Amino acid sequence: MSCLALSLQPTNGPDILLQTREWFPPARALVAISAFRQTRLAFASGKHQSSDDLGDPALVGDDPLAASSGQVIVGVESRYRVVYRLVNAIYVLGVTTADDNDNVNVFECISIVNQAVSVIVTACRGVDVTPEKLSRKYAEVYMALDIVLRGVSNIRLAAMLATLHGESIAKMVHSAIDSESKIRGADSWSTVEVHSTEHDAGVESFSNTMVWGEQDLQQKVEESEEPKDPFAASDALNKPESLVGDFRKDKDAASDLTKALVGLEVTPLPPAEAAQPTHIAVEGFEGDYGGIEFSNEEASLRETFEGFSDAFGGGLDVSEFVGPTKVAKKEGLGGLELLQTGPDAAPPAVPSAGGTPLENLLVQKKEMKGPEMYISEEINAEFRESLLARVGFMGVVYLRTLPPKTAGDQETEFSFRIDGTTAVKRVVMQSSRVSSLSNGMFHVRTPASEEPIPILKYSLLPRLIPIPLRVRLVKRHSGTLLSVMIQYVSNPELPAPLNDVTFILKLPVDPTLLKVSPKAVLNRSERELKWHVKEIPLKGSPGRLKARMPVDSSEDDVEDEIEVVCYVKFSMQGTKSLSGVSLWPASEGKTDFYMGDHKVETGTYMCN
Repeated sequence: MSCLALSLQPTNGPDILLQTREWFPPARALVAISAFRQTRLAFASGKHQSSDDLGDPALVGDDPLAASSGQVIVGVESRYRVVYRLVNAIYVLGVTTADDNDNVNVFECISIVNQAVSVIVTACRGVDVTPEKLSRKYAEVYMALDIVLRGVSNIRLAAMLATLHGESIAKMVHSAIDSESKIRGADSWSTVEVHSTEHDAGVESFSNTMVWGEQDLQQKVEESEEPKDPFAASDALNKPESLVGDFRKDKDAASDLTKALVGLEVTPLPPAEAAQPTHIAVEGFEGDYGGIEFSNEEASLRETFEGFSDAFGGGLDVSEFVGPTKVAKKEGLGGLELLQTGPDAAPPAVPSAGGTPLENLLVQKKEMKGPEMYISEEINAEFRESLLARVGFMGVVYLRTLPPKTAGDQETEFSFRIDGTTAVKRVVMQSSRVSSLSNGMFHVRTPASEEPIPILKYSLLPRLIPIPLRVRLVKRHSGTLLSVMIQYVSNPELPAPLNDVTFILKLPVDPTLLKVSPKAVLNRSERELKWHVKEIPLKGSPGRLKARMPVDSSEDDVEDEIEVVCYVKFSMQGTKSLSGVSLWPASEGKTDFYMGDHKVETGTYMCN
């Protein structure tokens, strides 16, 4: 992000104008420009107040606020960088964040402030800028700064400044949209869209023509290679047979069955004499041997394939050679009876009339009645001994629309509001799908999608982030023995107890001997010791996890302290979010969407 707000502040008197982005609260912008005024007045009077009164400003430049332009960092908890330019007796201020990362482009903010200076100089017809002259062109200046704040090219800015003293504000705003393309001599998209469609159709047609053209060209080349002289020797005699040519695709093969079956070799059936059995009259071996028996109407299907359903394949039962009657087998531990350890066999499965699929029996699918919204939050915390060193919190509002098969081409569109935002520090929305209606009201419009769509992201103030679990790590290195204890206690204000909490202790060495309490899982390759706690009560005594192991060196030999880190992983799901943020329909009594279960999970939750 570059510039969050623009403001016009006279040297004496109240502020003239404040223009902010949609997702940046005006109250925070007022705090930043008010801190700038206090800093400016303090340096003008020559009295350096304490850091508590001024918010510990970090000034940038050789002589702070003495030049006609510069930048200053103001604020205590929320720090902002204010870029200013002094035009006559009015300061043009640009507010941005003071974070030193790649997301903040200070030079872009300076460019926006310079463009705002061009706007007010043009509105006042010169550098003699006064509040009285600005009040006469207040509407034009307000709309021009609104466009400049969102980013504008130099060509469009020049077109806007040329029409700033025109008769219609709407003409100034809307006519500047196509000004860059007109100045560069480019055509509008509506004019060249037809040519683009024709170009795509031509490319597709040309690709299809090339496929068939290559096949026709290959056939013509083969025909041209045939010898023209009937008495001349042919080169095809020395050419090996091409197997690929036999499998060349023929367009008429699908319609002509006779042509398609040419070359298909079918194994002929043996003659009728070969299918008859041979009678053997040798004593002791009398009977018919050989032959092919195609049908036996007297035998049932079960008797015919009985040999394939037996445990060992069938056909090798000794009782068949004893006599006409089979000896009944005794039930006991033989064959596959070893697999049956219960008193009775399992009853056979009776298929239902409709044939229920297996996935419907395992997973109970919940049909969606309409669009659903839910909140997914992630908390990060770092404890050093028993003190909270760092904490961060980010939440994402997801929208799950009806599947495209159900919704078709119909778009999902409704309005909703967000409550419980007292602890929210910053909110970012996906402007292509969501628009702000002010006062916590939002309007969403998006096509159907199979996956959930993130539409809003927010972060909380560090001092107002709820901590679900406090963790403390205590270690003691006595001689060659290292002892570690982890204490944990739950937040009693949670809506439900924490379940399935995992504590992962990173060990400094691969222990040869290890004593833990309670039981834990050791991963030697990763040097990790893992505890799994099923439930942590809301109001109870702190839990303890202990581990003791020998190390290679003693406490006196080690110059640096042995580092031991513990990571905690858990997740919660319910009807209430951890941050207190809630989603509601825009109007009471109207159900535009359904509420899903909110989720909370840990990101980097550690103690050392």
